[in-house]
Formats: sequence, structure tokens, C-alpha cells
Amino acid sequence: VQLQASGGGLVQPGGSLRLSCAASGRIFSVSVMAWYRQAPGKRRELAATITSGGITNYADSVKGRFTISRDNAKNTVNLQMNSLKLEDTAVYYCYAAVNGYQYWGQGTQVTVSS
Repeated sequence: VQLQASGGGLVQPGGSLRLSCAASGRIFSVSVMAWYRQAPGKRRELAATITSGGITNYADSVKGRFTISRDNAKNTVNLQMNSLKLEDTAVYYCYAAVNGYQYWGQGTQVTVSS
């Protein structure tokens, strides 16, 4: 099983980006999918999660600005990021619990800068 993330880039404060992540391989079940992020010099932190039933949870720092969604048929998870702030700059990692095991994507850089 592999997770392939895409969609990072450079954006000005107040701008938007959309991250996508696709799981591939021998997949029988996918439970929780999530996005984590790691800023320079900081620990990796949870940004948002979504269950297979569509229940979402957000870190306080992104609540109201980020929206996580998934397509269970395609085994994909997306993160729509609006009203981006300088402090959102980080490497973003997708996560998925697939077939009872934990998998991580390779990380995609999001840089918010004027």
C-alpha cells in the first residue's frame, strides 16, 4: 500500500491551496484518513481527520479555514485550505489506516509567504 500526496506549493497569506492524497495497492478497508503537518523545528501535529463515515475533526488552529474530505470509492483524501496564514507553512503528510495498518504519504511542502 502506498499513499501519494500532491498539491503543495507557494501561496500568499489569505490564499488557498488544495492537497490531495491517494491510497493504492491491495486495499480491503480504509478507516481513518488524516492530514498532519510539521513546521520547521516543530513536532508533527494533527491538522484534520475524517472517518470512513465522514466524521471530521480539526485542530483548533485550522478550524473554520480547512476542510477535509474523502472519496471512499477512490480511496482519496483531500484538504482544502483557505485563508492561509504564515504559520500554516509546513510539510503536510497524509495518513491512512489501511487494512489495519498505518501508512504515511511522502509529504508535500506548503509555504505561505508574501
